Amino acid sequence: MSAATAGALAWAGPYAAALRAGRGPLFLRRSDGLLLPLDVERWCAPADPVDLDVLDRCEGAVLDVGCGPGRLVAELAARGRTVLGIDVSDAAVAGTVRLGGRALRRSVFEPLPGEGRWGTVLLLDGNVGIGGDPAALLHRVGALLRPGGLLIAETAAVDVDERALVQVVDMAGAPDGDLLFRWARLGTPALLRYARGWTRAGQWTAGGRRFAALRSRSASSRAEPPKRAAVISSQRVRKPSGDSPVTDR
Repeated sequence: MSAATAGALAWAGPYAAALRAGRGPLFLRRSDGLLLPLDVERWCAPADPVDLDVLDRCEGAVLDVGCGPGRLVAELAARGRTVLGIDVSDAAVAGTVRLGGRALRRSVFEPLPGEGRWGTVLLLDGNVGIGGDPAALLHRVGALLRPGGLLIAETAAVDVDERALVQVVDMAGAPDGDLLFRWARLGTPALLRYARGWTRAGQWTAGGRRFAALRSRSASSRAEPPKRAAVISSQRVRKPSGDSPVTDR
């Protein structure tokens, strides 16, 4: 079984059911039995003020890695931004499309449209843990971004650096089979330790959530929210179609 197939299966079953219902409870259950709650209700709701602040910081074409049911992709698309979501879950991709966003069922480690040309990559909602190898994930994101491109990552609310085998389970504790996959949980200090070759572009906390911004090469500018007029276009930018490379705004 390929890693992509395993990833898709891991996020089927209880996860897909939760997305269809728009609510949990849903957890990542570690192999030691610890349950890490997943915030399904927030993911299935429209982008909230904390999300909107993150999206105000995005530059150029945006790739949302692990887009879930698509609230961020839909919001950026409504602003006329060039944006693509990727997710290994069929249910997540379908949800994004229903909201009017563009999404592909794809792992971040598979070939993707517009490699080396994305202005911003998002790793929110715990997706900095994808693959269970933060250094490898950062290396891959660096290859997706254009020179000087921006990564915005959401980190754990506590200073933690851990990797584990996990399963997606519901309240009944029922996973989709016995499939385990690798996951990481990182606080901001841990993320910055792995970010060799990146330039720090900002850190902030909002609504009890923590974020860090990194540039793929040294740059003097900071990831500060631009003026809203510069973010919202009066004309809709054409979204990338299929596997066509993106174009910069």
